[in-house]
Amino acid sequence: MKYISTRGGGEPRSFEDVVLTGLAPDGGLYVPESLPVFSQDEIASWAGLSYADLAFKIISPFVGGEIPQADLKKLIDQSYATFRHGGTAPLVQTGHNEWIMELFHGPTLAFKDFALQFLGNLLDYILVKRGQKVVIMGATSGDTGSAAIEGCRRCKNIDMFILHPHNRVSAVQRRQMTTVVADNIHNIAMHGNFDDCQNMVKNSFNDQSFLPEGRQLARVNSINWARIMAQIVYYFWASLSWGPASGGIVFRCQQVILAIFLPAIGA
Repeated sequence: MKYISTRGGGEPRSFEDVVLTGLAPDGGLYVPESLPVFSQDEIASWAGLSYADLAFKIISPFVGGEIPQADLKKLIDQSYATFRHGGTAPLVQTGHNEWIMELFHGPTLAFKDFALQFLGNLLDYILVKRGQKVVIMGATSGDTGSAAIEGCRRCKNIDMFILHPHNRVSAVQRRQMTTVVADNIHNIAMHGNFDDCQNMVKNSFNDQSFLPEGRQLARVNSINWARIMAQIVYYFWASLSWGPASGGIVFRCQQVILAIFLPAIGA
């Protein structure tokens, strides 16, 4: 599986390169060169799988064999073992023909845990494999920072700096971000608003000369393809949890990806 920029520039990149790079050099977002297609019979056969097993089925084609299947399965299992509910993302009926999927059972109570628990494990795996270290720098209004810190706090090859606007995040989120005892985690409160934090991050990515030799900045926000990929899973999970017998909808992979990705690129 190769990845190309939404702006059409540059050469196709591998999955691992895209995870570490984030934005394409031309400023575009990396997307798969082609999209996997699952038949309705194949999707129906996944009914009854655990969330982690379903994630493995959906994520595998996007990785394209760059990570051995056994290793990928282990990364996914580790990522969702931290969730407090046995169903990971349970579908709860709230009324006649009305269902809500609960996405708050991760370690920081945010839906972003679904992507960032996996992304932290994935980044650490790729970095160990390549003998690299990166610096993750990000801005947050609360939930992204908490989920990113929780996902990367045990990653030995990652140093993380998260900026948040002072006194402009919730007390719970501030405590989640600032009470993590880990040598690689650094949380910085800035005077100003979220945009001020984001501008500092953007400027840092534009000029990385302040980094030690051999280091690069990496992103964990929603421009990183791995986050989009991980969040595709719970759309399939909702459909399969509802069940074909109950009128559940079987999604085409392309439709799910477009539903998530097009808002992100302003289409």
